[in-house]
Amino acid sequence: MQNQKVAEGEHVLLYLDQRRTYLVKVEAGKVLHTHKGFIKLDDLIGKEYGSTVTSNLNVQFTILKPLLHDYIMKSVRRTQIMYPKDIALIIVFSGIGPGSRVVEAGTGTGALTTALAHFVRPNGRVYSYEIRKEFLETAERNIKRAGLADFVELKNKDITVGIDETDVDAVVLDMATPWLVVPHAYKALKPCGTLVSFSPTIDQTVKTVEALKANGFIDIETLECLVRGMQTERGKTRPQTLMTAHTGYITFARKALKIAATETSQGNNDDF
Repeated sequence: MQNQKVAEGEHVLLYLDQRRTYLVKVEAGKVLHTHKGFIKLDDLIGKEYGSTVTSNLNVQFTILKPLLHDYIMKSVRRTQIMYPKDIALIIVFSGIGPGSRVVEAGTGTGALTTALAHFVRPNGRVYSYEIRKEFLETAERNIKRAGLADFVELKNKDITVGIDETDVDAVVLDMATPWLVVPHAYKALKPCGTLVSFSPTIDQTVKTVEALKANGFIDIETLECLVRGMQTERGKTRPQTLMTAHTGYITFARKALKIAATETSQGNNDDF
């Protein structure tokens, strides 16, 4: 059962309104400064989640337990992160869940890595490849902040050269040249394992689909996810002016076992 009271060392989300929230680590002696005054983080220790804390300007903030969404959207960023709308599709369509072994590339700031690690718990693992060491350092901080470091192995390697792991459940790619990884992914995946590729342009997507078809993958499907928020207020309800539209194309595929030529020939003879 989760702790219902704030303990020192935990991360909390301080909620002012829907646009202004603050993800902070509760440490004695530390102070959070905002445009609505400062809050002594000591004052949070022992308070119940869902209760409020007051700044020195007498403005109330609500203390919330951070969700996976909060850790993702408030990641320390060196690159563009993947949005929850795309992450949700990747998780559901790939079949990733508790116990899954997942290969990922590239790590970037670790937003997708954090989500994958959250879902493979308690006995799964994410092997995340990234060629830029400075990105891995940022990702490691974000993953640790979410309390998920035990489920991730970060690898400073070029996945286009090869994949170390075998018999994995899924390979998830968010990189510039995913088609170069497709043959390695086929070898690494267990039968019926899934490959997911996220690409911002259609040219990248077409090349990836062609590689999937040439390397023994089936059930290939490409989707684009658009999310539009709603302004919900009596007499004023309408779609919000701004929306999270195109972020990328997501291609899903499954590994099928390749049939040897002699076996195919024998099978054809049996038909006559």
